Amino acid sequence: MKETIPQEKKIKEEEILIIEDDQDIAQLLTHELHRFHYSVRIAPDGQKGLAKARQQPPELIILDLMLPELDGWQVCRLIKTDPKTKAIPILILTALGEEADRIRGLESGADDYLVKPFSLKELMARVRALLRRSRMPMEDRGTAYLKLGRLTIDIECHEVRLDGRLLSLTPTEFTLLKYLAQHPGKVFTRDQLITALWGEDRFVEEHNLDVHIYSLRQELELDPTHPRYLLTLRGVGYKLKIQNVEE
Repeated sequence: MKETIPQEKKIKEEEILIIEDDQDIAQLLTHELHRFHYSVRIAPDGQKGLAKARQQPPELIILDLMLPELDGWQVCRLIKTDPKTKAIPILILTALGEEADRIRGLESGADDYLVKPFSLKELMARVRALLRRSRMPMEDRGTAYLKLGRLTIDIECHEVRLDGRLLSLTPTEFTLLKYLAQHPGKVFTRDQLITALWGEDRFVEEHNLDVHIYSLRQELELDPTHPRYLLTLRGVGYKLKIQNVEE
């Protein structure tokens, strides 16, 4: 009798959606991502990109800002407010490098921001860091549920509630809050938080972290200008003050 040799199970490739109207850049990105065994789809404008993200949510989106039909800021906001797509990490890749543009991009819900011209090595480092962080909640089985007074963090479902109210957080904001909540009352420097969020191979400015802290406070605090939960210690860093959460 002929022996049947079992076939190797094919591992599903992680899919990345590139929303970019510059065909040369889109092809360059595709070639580089294929080298690292990622599956790639391309959308040449904002409307098509949004439709593709909703029809078949990818593991990550690389998004230009200056797009025809629908600009990148609008695409980012719409993706992050849609329950079906809000957990997808977004890397903005744009020629707009002013501080105001970076802040606007991150406040729109983007998880990272890279300015053209860019290094392919840096791009891939950021892609790997974002994908690793987006997988983290599902792989973290040590504590699936955190309850700190009025604050509840469901790690597996990727949900945060305060007094029963569901907070709308990006993947980066969720990971940041989860990390602080796992170390209640402990003060972390900016560099420690950047390493915890983006890893050792990150290329992240400290200001990017500050923008995510700001956005997280908009959801967490009753008055973000006078935070009671997520506190800044000037010259040191940040901490989550559990005593106030429990009041």
